Amino acid sequence: MNSFSWPEKPGMTAFPIARPGYPFIIAAALITFLLALIGFSFLSFISLVLTLFICFFFRDPDRVIQDREGAVSSPADGKVIIIENMDENPFFEGPCKKISIFMSVFNVHVNRIPFTGTISEIRYFPGKFVNASLDKASSDNERNALIIETDKGIKYATVQIAGLIARRIICGVQAGDMLRRGVRFGLICFGSRLDVYLPSNAEVAVTLGDKVQAGTSIIGYINHG
Repeated sequence: MNSFSWPEKPGMTAFPIARPGYPFIIAAALITFLLALIGFSFLSFISLVLTLFICFFFRDPDRVIQDREGAVSSPADGKVIIIENMDENPFFEGPCKKISIFMSVFNVHVNRIPFTGTISEIRYFPGKFVNASLDKASSDNERNALIIETDKGIKYATVQIAGLIARRIICGVQAGDMLRRGVRFGLICFGSRLDVYLPSNAEVAVTLGDKVQAGTSIIGYINHG
């Protein structure tokens, strides 16, 4: 039987909202109120629907992780769109295995740490905002990379990539932080993608088209012996 644990203390609210969403929700609610006050019934209804959708988008449910040796958790909710072996990568020396997860606007957009370790470096790259499902998004789009080293000295990277609609990458951690698998580290607003670069000897536990959840779903295993 699988065992599970909380990577973070569960919240006390029935519908938790990610903090970066508060300004969007407040602004949308204020516009709705003003439209209703003026008497624009139809516009206020549309604005109310939009406000509710923004609340839905910024939902931030608590998640448990599966307690399995060497397990790598998905950093995002979404669909696995790329699995490939690479001879080299931009973030650590040597070959790697790359897994890409695409998030639609209907997915939870809070990002979580794939594997316990210390952030050795954070690299930000300005760029374009092409469709995040395209291969070239990994190199052309605006992105933020966390290079993480485990207590065994193994390096991997997880990269937040902005998309066609997403125009804001939020990262709430910094170099030197030691973070447990499954804890929150950031968010990308309104549709985007996460890339994970694992060591070449890592085992991939997903296939193309799989739907995954941040923290809970296992996308691979790192040989950490």
